Amino acid sequence: MEKTIRIFNSFEEADSADDLERASMTPEQRVEIFFELRERFHHDAFAQGFARVCRVLELEQS
Repeated sequence: MEKTIRIFNSFEEADSADDLERASMTPEQRVEIFFELRERFHHDAFAQGFARVCRVLELEQS
């Protein structure tokens, strides 16, 4: 994914550009962005999620 910097004259103009950008993305691009952000902020998110699910299942069974 190519990163670019754009400068806008107002917040409304920036929001409108964001909306148009999101609308033009393919589902694959959205998923790619999701995984990139998840990896950037939660390196072990997959393991944490699995541990949480196991803990909930153990609570429900007891």
